[in-house]
Amino acid sequence: MRYEIHNILIICFLTTFISCNNDEKEPMNIDVFETSASGNKLTLLSEFEKAESTVEIVLNPEAQFQKITGFGGSFTEATAYLLNKLSEEKRNEVLEAYFGESGAKYSLTRTHINSCDFSLSNYSYAPIADDMELDSFSIAQDKDDIIPIIKAAQKKSKEGFKIISSPWTAPPWMKDNNSWVGGKLLPKYNDTWALFFSKYISAYANEGINIWGITVENEPLGNGNNWESMHFTPHEMTDFVQNHLGPTLEQNSQSNIKILGYDQNREHLKEWVDAMYSDSIKSNYFDGTAIHWYASTFEVFPDELQYAHQKAPNKHLIQTEACVDAEVPKWKDDAWYWSKEATDWGWDWAPESEKKMHPKYVPVYRYARDIIGCLNNWVDGWVDWNMVLNKQGGPNWFKNWCVAPVLADPENDEVYYTPLYYTMSHFSRFIRPDAVRIGLNLSTDELLATAVHNPDGTIALVVLNQENQPRNMKIKLKGLERDLTISAKALQTIIISPKIE
Repeated sequence: MRYEIHNILIICFLTTFISCNNDEKEPMNIDVFETSASGNKLTLLSEFEKAESTVEIVLNPEAQFQKITGFGGSFTEATAYLLNKLSEEKRNEVLEAYFGESGAKYSLTRTHINSCDFSLSNYSYAPIADDMELDSFSIAQDKDDIIPIIKAAQKKSKEGFKIISSPWTAPPWMKDNNSWVGGKLLPKYNDTWALFFSKYISAYANEGINIWGITVENEPLGNGNNWESMHFTPHEMTDFVQNHLGPTLEQNSQSNIKILGYDQNREHLKEWVDAMYSDSIKSNYFDGTAIHWYASTFEVFPDELQYAHQKAPNKHLIQTEACVDAEVPKWKDDAWYWSKEATDWGWDWAPESEKKMHPKYVPVYRYARDIIGCLNNWVDGWVDWNMVLNKQGGPNWFKNWCVAPVLADPENDEVYYTPLYYTMSHFSRFIRPDAVRIGLNLSTDELLATAVHNPDGTIALVVLNQENQPRNMKIKLKGLERDLTISAKALQTIIISPKIE
């Protein structure tokens, strides 16, 4: 199946549209890409319908905020396994769609250390108990699917991409409950577990895959008695990093590896960054904080994000996992992804006091509004969960079904690019690493927007319209002005290119 983003290659990347609304204004060179409930899929627009009301968006490049690390998704065993079940042609198509120049150009990704819920089974790279020096350590499990798919993606990516690796748990024999689920790391294995990270980084480097960063523990607060997990308090994690993990990586010439703390939902950010960054000694080995979005289906938690940034303004703040969870995905049904039918784990299971944080939501809006909200509150990277899942929302040993932007049916060698794929592309394709978020004034709260100044000189403005009617937009930038329209229920990325003298 040819997906619409290929059409972008047919058209020159920057087409010039001259504003004729005001002869006194300088011309503004723009491209407008739209994804909408009406059927646009990252479509390059040349004509715009008029709406009744106008929103003014004033861009201010002099006001500069965080530098962008990247956007992308995760190489889980489930994703890699499914891609390897597809024909070579289909597999290459999906990898091009995510990493190629004609695709989403993912720049920041994640994978798991040992197994996770989106693995085919429980496994550890060091299964032999009390192997203190980890002589039995081996990443052989990853050589069937994960490593070949990462390497194939590397070949597709012109600019390359960063990888964050996260453990869901240490091997059960290192834990106080000798279980895959829950429990804590026994203190006598602190150095052994730190060595485990170092060996993993070296083993992947030997495969030609350089790990950019690690999180200390996926969801250290736990996930109930469900899939792989291991518990840390903020102070326990800080102590482990300060006295074991950081020094071990430093001793093994791996101090270039970014260490991200926490790695769970945003509503607890304050207590974690207070511990991680309580003084210069404790914060020395931390390069940033990782967060997830599962505390709410619509609340960005701006106060917590602002607090985390102010606590450590020179550290990363990266969203490392998000997905439409607790849902079986809809196959080739674009309308569902634009409808208010999706729910999450909290719809059924959240305590009554938290039910209001888990309403039904439109999947496209959830992604777009969260990314925009995160960017506008100092987050510098945003990583989706599984890149590819099957029609059931797996495979997953725990049967923890979820939705992915791309769905695959290996039996029929078919692939479905959901509207979430195009939503992610609006950010990942057009907001490049080292872009800097810039100032933006919006005359209404009925639209959501964010803007960056890219390294190539272009400005990328992303606008979300959740309303049932189109809106006129007057874009202003340093004496330049352009009138546009965004469709009803639509996401637009507007690329403004520098004026050529």
